[in-house]
Amino acid sequence: MIQLYHDVSSECSKITTERYSTSFSSAIQLLHKDLHQPIYNIYGFVRLADEIVDSFHEFDKQLLLENFIKETFSAIHNQISLNPILHSFQQVVNQFNIEKELIDAFFASMKADLSKISYNEKEYQEYIYGSAEAVGLMCLHVFCNGDKTVYEKLKPFAQALGAAFQKVNFLRDIKADSENLKRIYFPGIDFNNFTTAMKQNIEEEIEIDFQKAFKGILMLPQKAQFGVYVAYKYYLCLFNKMKSAQPDKLLTERIRIPDYYKALILFKAKLRNQFNILA
Repeated sequence: MIQLYHDVSSECSKITTERYSTSFSSAIQLLHKDLHQPIYNIYGFVRLADEIVDSFHEFDKQLLLENFIKETFSAIHNQISLNPILHSFQQVVNQFNIEKELIDAFFASMKADLSKISYNEKEYQEYIYGSAEAVGLMCLHVFCNGDKTVYEKLKPFAQALGAAFQKVNFLRDIKADSENLKRIYFPGIDFNNFTTAMKQNIEEEIEIDFQKAFKGILMLPQKAQFGVYVAYKYYLCLFNKMKSAQPDKLLTERIRIPDYYKALILFKAKLRNQFNILA
């Protein structure tokens, strides 16, 4: 009967992914079917931690996070948890030998969200590593199916992709982060005087990450390549739209990509993939 619990736990992670992020769940569907459930299991775990620090304002978030951290490592050690999402996460961690350092780094960033409202350059890089790069590396373990040689080769490119995605999120969510959560992630930026030059400096940093990440996408195992490529193209499109916007627009609205354009990105990506000309 334990298999039934495994299945129910996995289904919880899948439902969590689909309800919280239609874009991410759609991207998962573009991966090989063997990769779907492990990535759902990782995202479900990440989503729960994010909810603690971003949404549960009526509760003691620090206590909730501390308990969640303890339960996570207990689940990994014991290879079971009565929390179905943690149970499905521990299965991925143990199956693909995801190192504790990545989970520690992720939790360090979540802890920072409980108290920090601004970041210096070192703190900014550490936050991005824990909140985005480390999660990308967890997924890379799955994509490489335990092949350490391939993992180490692709690791810096996966980190660049995670960093690019996170910085695009920061840029897109400036209004919500600064007004609702009282957080300013970009170091040295005054959003009361957010100039074109400040915006361009951020954009140049993101462009470097995107350029490096693309080289790694071309080297990904076939089962993962197309899904990651589509996610890359979506974020690149979102980034380019933000680049063309004036600084004050980012402070007053959340830039989005219309659904019809997402469909066009997918259609073009399928054509390029069919003819083996990813670009």
